[in-house]
Amino acid sequence: MAQAKTKKADASKKMLTVKQIGSPIGRQEDQEQTLVGLGLNKMHRTKQLEDTPAVRGMIYKVRHLVEVAE
Repeated sequence: MAQAKTKKADASKKMLTVKQIGSPIGRQEDQEQTLVGLGLNKMHRTKQLEDTPAVRGMIYKVRHLVEVAE
């Protein structure tokens, strides 16, 4: 029964699609590490990420290097 509740909770979570559109070359080291933390390390890669405040903060930090679709 607990597994059924977990699956329902997972299905209702909002997801974001994040695509890297800018290169981290010549950027600050922390911006490059933020892209790696998001799972993006090559141009035009996309990732499906859960919509949490932590992920939103990381996206905000590298907003000039990524494109977001909800």
